[in-house]
Amino acid sequence: MARVIRIENFEAPELDVYARLREIQLLNRHEPEKGIFIAESPRVIERALDAGCVPLSFLAEERYLQKEAEEILKRCGEIPVYTAQMDVLARITGYKLTRGMLCAMRRPPLPAAEEVCGGVRRIAVLENVVNPTNVGAVFRSAAALNMDAVLLTPDCSDPLYRRSIRVSMGTVFQIPWTYLRDLSWPQGGLAFLRGLGFRTAAMALTEDCVSVDSTELLAQEKLAVILGTEGDGLAADTIADCDYRVRIPMAHGVDSLNVAAASAVAFWELGRRPDAR
Repeated sequence: MARVIRIENFEAPELDVYARLREIQLLNRHEPEKGIFIAESPRVIERALDAGCVPLSFLAEERYLQKEAEEILKRCGEIPVYTAQMDVLARITGYKLTRGMLCAMRRPPLPAAEEVCGGVRRIAVLENVVNPTNVGAVFRSAAALNMDAVLLTPDCSDPLYRRSIRVSMGTVFQIPWTYLRDLSWPQGGLAFLRGLGFRTAAMALTEDCVSVDSTELLAQEKLAVILGTEGDGLAADTIADCDYRVRIPMAHGVDSLNVAAASAVAFWELGRRPDAR
């Protein structure tokens, strides 16, 4: 059974992880095996538990302990559950809790890129996407629209930042992903993908673009869909080195979409099998 602990002291160090530590401190780059992330809401926490993530403690509104939280806590053994009324919790966290529940969890070790890419047909690659909201939205689209895995270049925002997890609705725990940290980007990363049999498709605005609904693209057995940073898009070297340059047809003189919106369109078109049309 979980150990329910009513909050009496706002400054208790056990609450630092929820109230006072910044994301970069939770990440703990120097000792990644000690890194922590925060999952919000019962549904997201359940998805993290299903993926094998290890819970360390909970922060929960009292009225949820006998409701949504009850079944989750049964899965977690004797870990501390810090609790209080919502007005008290809001003073600690600075905002209203999503569905009344947070969980601090140990960061799982990242798999190797070879493991993530093994036996899959569609991969999303994010190049320097720095907004956590966009990263979370891309993951949600990737999971929903038939991407098998996600790769991120080293300068991308962390998918386990609190906002990314929340926006993704926990799909960051359902779709395999990792960083391309041991490969130079773009040359090394693109060569790695080609070595595994992937053709590479850069979402970009160039003269030689093919449409995202191209039958040639859809027919590719293994395809990596590459999306660039907010504002500037993909780097010129990345665009030049990819097998395809791909454009989403636009109306009313609009030239592009936000990376999260573009990912949803691209994944919908390119994630389907040829016989699904």
